[in-house]
Amino acid sequence: MNDVNLVGRLVTDPELEELTNGKRVLTVTLSINRNYKNEDGIYETDFIRCILWNGIAATTAEHCRRGDVVGIKGRLQTRKYEDDNKNIHYATEVVAERVTFLSSKSKNKSKEDIDER
Repeated sequence: MNDVNLVGRLVTDPELEELTNGKRVLTVTLSINRNYKNEDGIYETDFIRCILWNGIAATTAEHCRRGDVVGIKGRLQTRKYEDDNKNIHYATEVVAERVTFLSSKSKNKSKEDIDER
């Protein structure tokens, strides 16, 4: 089973991109505080890269801004790519299947779910 559920703040304003094949993609990074302190008494933060496609990408880009809290339900995906020097790299990302808008710094919005379907 490959299920991921995250709740965090958007690190940057979403920027929707349209690919040459007509699909729309949005890459966002969620800032998520860990629920325990490290040895220095500080809560550490994870930054998780998430990929949103088509309808949920467009809706999220339209309604969300940096600092907004969103919930993302999706799956982990690892991809392999080669750089200009022929070095192989791996990237693990969350591919979103559902986005829930939880709070907004800019506007007073109600909770709203956006599904990939």
